[in-house]
Amino acid sequence: MDNIKKNFSIRDLENISGIKAHTIRIWEKRYNLLSPERSKTNIRYYSHQNLQKLLNIVLLNNNNYKISKISEMNDELINITARDLALNTTINDDAINSLKLSMFKFDKVSFNTTYNKLLDKKNFREIFNEVFIPFLEHLGLLWQTETILPVHEHFISNLITQKIQINTDELKYTKISSDNVFILFLPANEIHELGLLYLNYELVLRGHRTIYLGQNLPLNNLNIFFDIHDKITFVASMTVRPYDDDIVEYFDTLDSIISTTSHTLIAIGKKVMQFSSNNFKSQISLYPSISELLKEI
Repeated sequence: MDNIKKNFSIRDLENISGIKAHTIRIWEKRYNLLSPERSKTNIRYYSHQNLQKLLNIVLLNNNNYKISKISEMNDELINITARDLALNTTINDDAINSLKLSMFKFDKVSFNTTYNKLLDKKNFREIFNEVFIPFLEHLGLLWQTETILPVHEHFISNLITQKIQINTDELKYTKISSDNVFILFLPANEIHELGLLYLNYELVLRGHRTIYLGQNLPLNNLNIFFDIHDKITFVASMTVRPYDDDIVEYFDTLDSIISTTSHTLIAIGKKVMQFSSNNFKSQISLYPSISELLKEI
C-alpha cells in the first residue's frame, strides 16, 4: 500500500470530481472548504482527505445544498450528511460519485451499500449500463491523466467483476434456446476483462450456451473444441492487446485456424476496426463495441 497515491494536484481534483479548477479555488479561498499544502519546492497539493471532502461537497451541492451552507458544516457533519445522501439516493451521478469514494477509500462495504441501493430501483442490466459503464469510462479518463493508480482500478474492477459473476450464476437454469456455443476469450496480456464478462452474462440471459475462457488463451488451444461442438462462435475482445505491431499477425493466425472449419469468430474493440471482414478467408465479424454486438444478437 506504500505506492497508493496520497497527494493530488488541483488538476487531479478537477478530473476526479468534475468541478473546474477555478471553482475549486473559489470554494477554497472564499469558503475555506479545502486546505492545500505546499511541497518543499512551493508547489500546491491536496491530501487524500481533501479529495474525499471535495467529493462529499460535490454530492451535497448536487442535492441542493448551497456552498455557503456547506461551508458552515464541520468536516464530520459534511461526511455524515454525504454518507446519508449516498445511502438514500439512487441518482446515477450520485451513485457514480459514491463509487469513486469507495474506490479511493478501498471501502467494499460502501461499494456494496451503493449497489444494493441501486437495486431498489434498477435491475442488474440497468445498473451495469447506466452506472457501471459511465463510471468505468470515467476511470479510463482518470487513468489517462495518471490521476489513479493500478491499485485503484484493480480494487473497483474486482468488485464489479464479482457482481457480474453472481448475476451470471443466477442464470444457470436459463433455458438454452440455441445450438450454437459461444466461446469467449482474451488475447495474451489483455487485462480488460469486464466487458467480456458482461457479454457472457448477456449471452446466457438470451438463452445461449457459453464457455468462458478468460485471459491469456493460447490460440493453438482453440482447435480442442472443433470436435466437441458442431457450431461454434469464438468471441475475442481486444482493448489494448495485441499491440498495433502484432495485431496483423494475430488475425492472420486466427484466420488460418478457423478457415479450415465452418466455425465463426467475432472480434470486438476499436483496434479491430482497422480491418474489414473481406480481408479474411474465414467468417470473421468485427464490432467496435460490445453494445454494438448486442444490438444484433
